[in-house]
Amino acid sequence: MESEKVFLQCQDLTKTYISGFVRTTYILAVKNVWFDVKKGEVIALVGESGSGKTTIAKMILRLIKPTAGHIYLDGKDIFSYNDRDYYQKVQAIFQDPYSACNPFYRVDRILNKAFDLRGDSLPLDEKKRIVESTSGLVGLNPEEFLGRYPHQLSGGQLQRLLIARTLIIGSDLLIADEPTSMIDASLRAGILNLLLDLKKEEQFSVLFITHDIAQTQYLADRVIVMRKGEIVEMDPTEKVLARPVHPYTKELLASVPRLYEKWGS
Repeated sequence: MESEKVFLQCQDLTKTYISGFVRTTYILAVKNVWFDVKKGEVIALVGESGSGKTTIAKMILRLIKPTAGHIYLDGKDIFSYNDRDYYQKVQAIFQDPYSACNPFYRVDRILNKAFDLRGDSLPLDEKKRIVESTSGLVGLNPEEFLGRYPHQLSGGQLQRLLIARTLIIGSDLLIADEPTSMIDASLRAGILNLLLDLKKEEQFSVLFITHDIAQTQYLADRVIVMRKGEIVEMDPTEKVLARPVHPYTKELLASVPRLYEKWGS
């Protein structure tokens, strides 16, 4: 880790949902969560569906407000930022990349819209150069893809497009919420390797959210294991995978499919 500067801090984060009309029901989705993300660090947030992972992501993205606790970015409460400044620093790629793109925009327009958040006025030829070079950086051939619409791209290509958009914006933190779950297994390693390479070269931080603990070995510096809205284990990746402490972490590791091993054996 080149820099030990804490970039993102979640302190005593709690989220309770309220539902019902006649009888009120309180659902505790996240309870007293503490963690930080250092500059240039990849943190994996691991757990089954309903463990609170995506709720944490939504709070960091300011899509929902915490019931209690605070989130700080560069030492400032995230709700003290205006939208433009905040989303220049924090971007996300989601499980379904098709829902993240305007279906009426061609790829080149989607990438050019990213300049709106940068706040600088670049000449058109410079924007074109940045779009083309960034597309190549994420493995997309500009001549082949820039004129297409989102529905003409595969899921893996769309995820690369969204990563390219983040790079153009110049974000410091990328929240990747199950970014490989809707693409072919053969392409998942490519997305993970791309994130790893870009993390090393660009020095941005990544909060990688997944239910598959096996994926953390490719990418994460640290692993946070969540269950029923609480953190049950948090350590460097190698330690969690080699010497898990909590019984739930051991269950997650035991559920990872192994080659040549029959189910039920």
